[in-house]
Amino acid sequence: MTTADAKTTKSPGRFRLPDPPRREPDEMTQFDQLSKSGNTYHLARHLGNPDTTLVEADRWMIAHPSEDRTRARRPDLMVAFDVAPADYQASNGYIVSEQGKPPDLVLEVASESTASIDVGAKRDDYAALGILEYWRFDKTGEFYGARLAGDRLVDGAYQPIPIDELDDDALQGYSAVLVLILRWEQGQLGWYDPVTEQHIATLDTERARADSEHSGRIAAEARAENERARADGERQARVAAEARAENAEARIRELEKRLQQQGS
Repeated sequence: MTTADAKTTKSPGRFRLPDPPRREPDEMTQFDQLSKSGNTYHLARHLGNPDTTLVEADRWMIAHPSEDRTRARRPDLMVAFDVAPADYQASNGYIVSEQGKPPDLVLEVASESTASIDVGAKRDDYAALGILEYWRFDKTGEFYGARLAGDRLVDGAYQPIPIDELDDDALQGYSAVLVLILRWEQGQLGWYDPVTEQHIATLDTERARADSEHSGRIAAEARAENERARADGERQARVAAEARAENAEARIRELEKRLQQQGS
């Protein structure tokens, strides 16, 4: 389903969008590509600023509470900067008039039941709302006609974003909104830093970094302990040397005293 039911759940004094319906089985590609892989979480962590940045999915988006509910859309992924996440939660979705601006980016993941809407009516609706970038990801290219595609809003109309073909198993395009590269590689979507060309931090890389830092601390502590032991050894050696020198001087003084006594 792609539109909200006319029946809504309201709390006193506040408009709330209805809960989204359960997804069709073929729409679970969205879960595989964004949730199961951790992609949504990784992107949210990378963008930061959770008090003003929304990285959300699977709730209704509508221009205004008075708008026909059949015009509501349910993006697979939505990113909005300089908004009020608390209002999004309270309204159970994204209301453009409430937030004061449309989302900055929307991404849809292909499924057979929604593909024609994603490349047709949704594209028109997202442009009309003023969403700056609209991306589409299709693991096989079967439903969208392309495995990765993006549009950027120019003078109120969408213009295709250039997609580079790296090899048979990798395509990528640059998102000016996210300042990241979106890459299709071996059937998986990923977010890449345009400067380093490395994937943004993930749970695995964060864990590896933490492990490396832990190992580094242990090694540093071991070096410090060795340095302390070396310093203690040198200090003990100096004390022993000074003691030997004092003993030698005492023996010399004693010997000199005896020689003086013999001479007298």
